[in-house]
Amino acid sequence: MIEEGRITPLNQEPPGKGRYVLYWMQAAQREEYNHALEYAIQRANDLGKPVVVCFGLTAEFPEANERHYRFMLEGLKETRQALRDRGIRMVIAAESPVTCISRAARDACLVVVDAGHVRIQRQWRAEVAERVGCALHEVETNLIVPVEEAAEKENFSAGTFRPRIKRVLGTYLRRLGRSKVRRKSPQLDLEDVSLEDIDRVLRDLKIDRSVTGVEAFHGGTSEAKRRLRAFIERTLDDYPERRNDPNADAVSNLSPYLHFGQISPLYIALRIQATSSAGKEVYLEELIVRRELSSNFVYYNDRYDAFDCLPPWAQRTLNYHSRDKREYVYSVGDLEAARTHDSYWNAAQKEMVLTGKMHGYMRMYWGKKILEWTQTPQEGFKAALYLNNKYELDGRDPNGFAGVAWCFGKHDRAWQERPVFGKVRYMNAAGLKRKFDAEAYVGRIAALEAGR
Repeated sequence: MIEEGRITPLNQEPPGKGRYVLYWMQAAQREEYNHALEYAIQRANDLGKPVVVCFGLTAEFPEANERHYRFMLEGLKETRQALRDRGIRMVIAAESPVTCISRAARDACLVVVDAGHVRIQRQWRAEVAERVGCALHEVETNLIVPVEEAAEKENFSAGTFRPRIKRVLGTYLRRLGRSKVRRKSPQLDLEDVSLEDIDRVLRDLKIDRSVTGVEAFHGGTSEAKRRLRAFIERTLDDYPERRNDPNADAVSNLSPYLHFGQISPLYIALRIQATSSAGKEVYLEELIVRRELSSNFVYYNDRYDAFDCLPPWAQRTLNYHSRDKREYVYSVGDLEAARTHDSYWNAAQKEMVLTGKMHGYMRMYWGKKILEWTQTPQEGFKAALYLNNKYELDGRDPNGFAGVAWCFGKHDRAWQERPVFGKVRYMNAAGLKRKFDAEAYVGRIAALEAGR
C-alpha cells in the first residue's frame, strides 16, 4: 500500500462514475517505482475500473528549449513502451496539461497526479483541480519523504532540516511493490503523439531551438539505471574523497534523470543503502537531506527564483556592498560566451553548454564568480539563474534554484566580511587548485570543445 502521507486530495470532489481512473503523468516520467502510478492502479482495481495514463506535452514550459525536450522525449518513449508491456495505455497529447487532462477527466471516476513543487507545476494542478468533476489526488513520488511530512515550514539550513527528515525517514524509505493491472485500458478521445521519430516531434513543437541536444546524456529509465549500476560498482567507494574533483568522474550524474522523474530517488536510495560501500552515507546525505532541502525551499518560499528569497542577513550584506568596486564586470552575453579573464570559470561555462551538465563543485565556483563580476548582486542572481536554466539538463529544478541561491548565501552562515561578497562565503581559483588539477580540467574541456 502507498503511505497515506504521500497522498493529498487537491479538491473536495468524491470519486465519480466514470469509465476509468486517469493517471496524469507529468513530473514522474517513469513506469518503475512510481507511487502515483501504483496508487492509480490500486484505486482502479478497488473501483473495478481500468487505468489510463495521459501526459500533456506543452511547448510552453518556462525556459525549456530543444535540449530539455529531446532528453524528456527520449525518456517518455521508453516509458510508454514499459506501460504498454504492462497492459496500460499512455496517451501523449501535444497541448497544455490543463487542457488535455480536463478533457480526459470527463470520463474519469478519479484523477491521480504526481506531485510537483515549482510554480508552474503547482499552478497546473490548481487549475485542473477546479476544472475536473471528480476527485483529484496528488501523490508524492519524486521525493523520498513528502515535503510537508519532512518539515512544516521553510528550513534555514541542512543542520535544522536533517533531524526533521530523519525522524520520519523510516516510514518512507521502503520498497514499493508492483500492483497487478486487472483491466485493459480504453481508448481516449485525444490525439496521441507518436514518438517513433523524435526529430519530427521536435520540429512540430514551437519551442526555443537555440540550445540543442547533447551526446553526453540521453534520456530514459534504462540509461539512468545503467549509470547508477556503474556508479555503485566503480565509484561509490571513492565518492567522499573524489566527489569535488571534476577530473575524477566520481559523481553519479543522475540529476538530469531525477529532474525529469525518469528514475526514483527511493529506488536509488535503496540500491545505495543495500551496499557495503564506505561512501554510501555521504551519498545518501546528498540524495536525501540536501536534495529534499531544496524542495523544502521552493515549496515554502514562493520567491525561490528571486533575490529576496535569500535570508535577511545575506540580503543586507550584499546590498551594503553592492557599490563596492568590482575588479571585473561582465555582461550576461560575455558570461554566456565564456569571455572572461578566468580560464577555470570559462571551462565550467563551456562544460555546461557542451554537455548539458556542469560538475557540482565547479557550479559553486561558477555562481560565486557571477556574484563577483556583475554590477549588482541582483543582476548576478538573475544572470546565474538564466544561464543555469538555459543550459543545464537539470535546470528549472528545486536543486537548481537552491544551488544558485546558495552561492548568494542561502542555506549557509555568515563568514568573514570582504569587499563585494560582504559576509557571503567566498571562493577563488586558489581554492580550486588545492582541491584538484585545475589546469587538467581546462585542458579536458578544451578537448571537448575541439571535438565538437
